[in-house]
Amino acid sequence: MVRKAKELSPLEIKRIKNAGRHAVGGVSGLYLYLNGGNGSSWVLRVTAAGKREVMGLGPYPEVGVGEARDKARAAKALFEQGINPKIQRQEQESALRVKQASLKTFEEAALAYIAAHGDGWKNPKHRAQWKSTLEAYVFPTIGSLMVQDVTQLGVMAVLEPIWKTKNETASRVRGRIESVLDWCKVRGYRSGDNPAAWKGHLEQLLPAPGKIAKTQHHRALPYALLPDFMSRLRDQPGTSARALEFAILCAARSGEVRGATWSEVDLEICVWTVPTERMKAGKEHRVPLSRSAVALLKAQPRVEGVVHIFPGRTGKELSDMSLSKVMRDMAVDAVPHGFRSTFRDWVGEETRHPREIAEQALAHVLKDKVEAAYRRGDALEKRRVMMEEWAQFCVPSVKSDTNMGFKQIVSGFGRWE
Repeated sequence: MVRKAKELSPLEIKRIKNAGRHAVGGVSGLYLYLNGGNGSSWVLRVTAAGKREVMGLGPYPEVGVGEARDKARAAKALFEQGINPKIQRQEQESALRVKQASLKTFEEAALAYIAAHGDGWKNPKHRAQWKSTLEAYVFPTIGSLMVQDVTQLGVMAVLEPIWKTKNETASRVRGRIESVLDWCKVRGYRSGDNPAAWKGHLEQLLPAPGKIAKTQHHRALPYALLPDFMSRLRDQPGTSARALEFAILCAARSGEVRGATWSEVDLEICVWTVPTERMKAGKEHRVPLSRSAVALLKAQPRVEGVVHIFPGRTGKELSDMSLSKVMRDMAVDAVPHGFRSTFRDWVGEETRHPREIAEQALAHVLKDKVEAAYRRGDALEKRRVMMEEWAQFCVPSVKSDTNMGFKQIVSGFGRWE
């Protein structure tokens, strides 16, 4: 016959001082473990399915004897039903940890998204714009909501106040909310449809951007006025003016020129190679240099320790407003980027060069993915002829035979200089 332990009162239990295991009665298998100065705890020892199980019921005296006996009875009842409460408790704790890990506010998720993807954005300004637009328009409205609670109603509360008055910004904000929520779904923070998606969702609630905001193209100078402008530009002093002149001759973007370094230029073969990380399309771009472009480079002073071709006053890259300031000072109603359109118009209306060659000169990404997949070369020599013609149009005082080949152009530099 199994000996039944005496049921001890709370006072009797309090008087126990010896370290070790002490049966307290009331529920068979309930013990108080005293571990000297390391604390005491309640333990239930049972045999279930032929296996001895030991289950903790909490610390003593935080868990009193009455509560410990109630916990022991409940646990034994589950064991008798074939349910292991230890495993059940582990599963509940695991589920709770998973749930807690998935409880992200939209602001927390958005900042995590930026941290995860920011290093892949080529332009540091893009990262700053992401954060600033979210802080200005999104976080005040839905930033504190858990991502699984962000609904179409919340997204509309963000977009409606700015959709008609700041449509370009609002469209970007919508896309950024959509990206964050897609990321959250993949990470397991939410499920279901994306309430910020345009197609099939918000397009039913908001007017299309194209119907309320016309695309504003960069202001460009008509190509007929370019030779006179270039003549005036060449009279302008300073590095910024030379950088703008070089950008026009190469039909290049302002950022590509401002970041240009001497190591990128090979004056022997008259090629400027813009590296991948500074190209909008993320692909290395070779620019054939015309006689005028080479002459400009050779006239540029080289400063020891300065890598940039067109450095600012501190020796570092020119600011993004430097070229625009030249145009403002010249009172020209256009922007530096607009000269790429000027070049494209000139090619299309005044030459017989194929559209594809002009697009390659501008380093545009082909929209036709099939055509892009089959394009292997960069038509450098064909572009060289076109860029020499463009330079002759821009600076007609520099005489050249636009029909010469590359070797003739290069060999002609010695006589021309």
